Amino acid sequence: MRSRGPTSTMFRRRIALITGAIAVGVIAVLFAGASDQAGSAFDRFRRAWPWLPLLVTPLAFVGLTWTTRRCAPLARGSGIPQVMAASDDPEAARAGLISVRTVVAKAALTIGAVLAGASVGREGPTVQLAAATMGISHRMLSVPLRRSAVIAGGAAGVAAAFNTPLAGVLFAIEELAAAYEQRVTLLVLSAMVIAGMVAQSLSGDYVYFGAVGAHMSLGAALMVVPVAGLFGGLAGGGFARMMLAMSAGRVPLSRWSRANPLLFAGACGLLVAGLGVATGLTWGTGYSAARAMILGVDAPWWFGPAKMAATLATAVAGLPGGIFAPSLAVGAGVGNLLRPLYPSDPAGAVVILGMVAYFAGVVRAPLTAVIILAETTASRGLMLPMFATAFLADFASQAICREKLYHGLSAAFALPPRATGNA
Repeated sequence: MRSRGPTSTMFRRRIALITGAIAVGVIAVLFAGASDQAGSAFDRFRRAWPWLPLLVTPLAFVGLTWTTRRCAPLARGSGIPQVMAASDDPEAARAGLISVRTVVAKAALTIGAVLAGASVGREGPTVQLAAATMGISHRMLSVPLRRSAVIAGGAAGVAAAFNTPLAGVLFAIEELAAAYEQRVTLLVLSAMVIAGMVAQSLSGDYVYFGAVGAHMSLGAALMVVPVAGLFGGLAGGGFARMMLAMSAGRVPLSRWSRANPLLFAGACGLLVAGLGVATGLTWGTGYSAARAMILGVDAPWWFGPAKMAATLATAVAGLPGGIFAPSLAVGAGVGNLLRPLYPSDPAGAVVILGMVAYFAGVVRAPLTAVIILAETTASRGLMLPMFATAFLADFASQAICREKLYHGLSAAFALPPRATGNA
């Protein structure tokens, strides 16, 4: 009873995990709903006043960046690098990287970015929210927060955000956990299943992009896979390299942005607004455009490059928001560019391979890329071509950017080592 009974640390730790996972599912659904409402509100606004975003969006970027820097500097960016840094010292991270103050600001400011038309996603912020939720549940039950629980929370966040349980597990393996152990596996699976069930009970069992069920013959795959993998991987690697260069201050523009953060944020907002007003397609997550291309609707050739530029400008501006969903939209644009090369092949399948390639090139997590697209489009018949494309994209991306994006970005949030002394 002392070691495993209701008052034991082990029992309380399990209750904390279960409670945290339930809360993650609820929070993910609420956050997704709020983000979708914000996106719809901005869409109505820009349709009513097509030119006004040229003023509103840059000002919103300045205001969001100022608020982030002043009130919650650890809330900037995606949220995934913060969770990776937090897993190195979870107890210390509860006071900063995954504190209540940080994640409340993260949620509010991300929704503000969506309201401003920024090219952001909610999935990365959901990961940070989920890890913080695990920290709160452990604190309430007075048990230490372990690295495994932070990883499990982050994985549960991915699973609940996309309704992709397998992708949550693989994301934990490829990104959040450098050394994966059986104990971590069980925690991830437990948290993911609970959070996923709660999310599905609230929002229903849905397929993120719709049940496309794309297929491709072996002969067609042998023609499309090499081109999609290399082209998408190089494009994704280029995006990652530019982001890391700005983050590390390796280019003159990044040094200027650090000296003039608000002016730089306004310039980024003006670029996002200019692209949005000129194209009408690059606002927000890009979900609608990506889904249309997956279903076979042709899009302008410039959508992919324009959406990439809008996403990069948003990501380096200094405000909170993720790149998962916008990267999938850019990948759809990459696939759309390849469609004229293969007019006799299924358009949706070509677009999906472009999405897999670009996403794998950006995050350098090929298994996660494949499973996310397989689960969000119900295209399990395309699994083998997607795996081949993702591995080629990962290889091509390394030629452009050796460092993995989230690992490189997490260095900015690394916690100082805690001092130890002899008694």
